[in-house]
Amino acid sequence: MGEAKRRKEALGDKYGQEANILPWVPISKSQAEQFVKWTTTGAWWGIGLMIALWVTVRFIGPGLGWWEVQ
Repeated sequence: MGEAKRRKEALGDKYGQEANILPWVPISKSQAEQFVKWTTTGAWWGIGLMIALWVTVRFIGPGLGWWEVQ
């Protein structure tokens, strides 16, 4: 337990708090990980919607006679 006490004395009020990515950026590491998770999920949703739109324009619309692909 000696190391933990020394660390607590050295850090003072910041002991047990999460560290920021950079000292001048007020974003913690867990917030950055959550941002990456959300943007990755959003990117996959966008890719899926783009594929669905392409299938609709290329195959479903012409198959139902809505328009002709030239």
